[in-house]
Amino acid sequence: MLERDIEAHLREGVKHLGGWCLKFVTPGFTGVPDRIVIMPGGRIAFVELKRPGQRERQRQAFVQARLRKMGCKVFSAVDGMDRVAGVLAWCEKGGDQ
Repeated sequence: MLERDIEAHLREGVKHLGGWCLKFVTPGFTGVPDRIVIMPGGRIAFVELKRPGQRERQRQAFVQARLRKMGCKVFSAVDGMDRVAGVLAWCEKGGDQ
């Protein structure tokens, strides 16, 4: 399975639930997660997508730690449909930020 397949499943799932799954691009600043998920009610999460079995690079882990320290919801190493299901469950729940 390719990362783009996992990403497509995430995008479609978030859209189905009424949210946006935007590509996160930050020129000049490396290590940011791949996607920002924005759900109704202002709930936001950052998602790092990977091929099955891959992990974040050191810079990505650093940026994710900073985001978490600032109170952001971050999903690391979403590398398969089961991990996408976890993100979508968070989207549906409407609870914890």
